[in-house]
Amino acid sequence: MTFARYALAACVLLSPTLAHAQDFGVMESAETINEGNFKLKVNPMFLLGSGNTRSGLSGGVGYGVTSRFDVEANIAHFKDVTFIGGNAEVWLIKGHHPIDLSASLGFHVTQSTFGDQSGVDFTVIASHAATRKLDIYAAVDTAFNKYRGNVPHASYRQVHLVPGVEYKIHRDLDLLAEFGIAMKDHGDNYVSLGMAYYVR
Repeated sequence: MTFARYALAACVLLSPTLAHAQDFGVMESAETINEGNFKLKVNPMFLLGSGNTRSGLSGGVGYGVTSRFDVEANIAHFKDVTFIGGNAEVWLIKGHHPIDLSASLGFHVTQSTFGDQSGVDFTVIASHAATRKLDIYAAVDTAFNKYRGNVPHASYRQVHLVPGVEYKIHRDLDLLAEFGIAMKDHGDNYVSLGMAYYVR
């Protein structure tokens, strides 16, 4: 029984599809959703590690609870891996400053053919309004993951440094692009492009 547990641990931890999969990306500047508004977003993701490119699709819906606080629910799917989760974000530095700053805390669960996981996400985002329509942002996106069940050595951490841009095409529509740089072994670099639509 012990051998089987360790064999399972080796399989799941060495599997690039699951252990290296990125969940939802950041895909936003430090600005939270306006109070009382909804946000719908979708963003294809391309994982660049392990000598090949793997693609997936992420989407979510968010709601502005106050002028400095919002909540989001997210889902992402890659081959054999599905992430479901949510987060709450607080706009810490807002207004007449060269840099806006926000922090979010969230969770996710993972369903996969290699074994299910759960995790906690913590993200800090700094952004600057370069023009009236263009925001430049950088984030540190951290995930603390653990395989569910009796698997030894099943916890690991992912850290991504994420530069990106958010461009306002229309009052209610933003275009986003970002590049995630993996800072730990259990992660892949990724590119994501997407759109966010606001319902006011």
